[in-house]
Amino acid sequence: MESDSIEFSAKYKNWVAIRKMTIHPDTKAEEIAFSLSGIRQSIDKKTFEFLDIDTASLDAYSEKLAGSVKKSIGGFSEALLKFSSPEAKAAIEKACEKKPEHMAFARVYLIRKIAQLLNLDFDVSQEALSKIYPKLKVPKPKGRMPKA
Repeated sequence: MESDSIEFSAKYKNWVAIRKMTIHPDTKAEEIAFSLSGIRQSIDKKTFEFLDIDTASLDAYSEKLAGSVKKSIGGFSEALLKFSSPEAKAAIEKACEKKPEHMAFARVYLIRKIAQLLNLDFDVSQEALSKIYPKLKVPKPKGRMPKA
């Protein structure tokens, strides 16, 4: 019996990503969307890292911006107004020290990250799907995790 599948694999230097899913006639559309969303999320984060953008520093700055506003469209608008500040410009420049020509991409990363922190993600995320469909679980990283 032939079945459909989703297969994604990538290997570049020390980054390896493998996602596979066999699709049967009883596979639900949300399960397929969940799998595709996981692939997209893996690719998105790595794309910015491969451009030598310091995503960790932008993550920290986005938390600061998002933490200073309400989790709403109005709060997102407020956070975007701060993009023209010298502080925001400095954070973006710092994230692009290795490649200043990538500042436009760093801005995109920062905008998306702030939106995600304010629960206004631009994309269908696994987290959002698992809230609607509790049976869909975000996979936990493999290996032992230290106790907090």
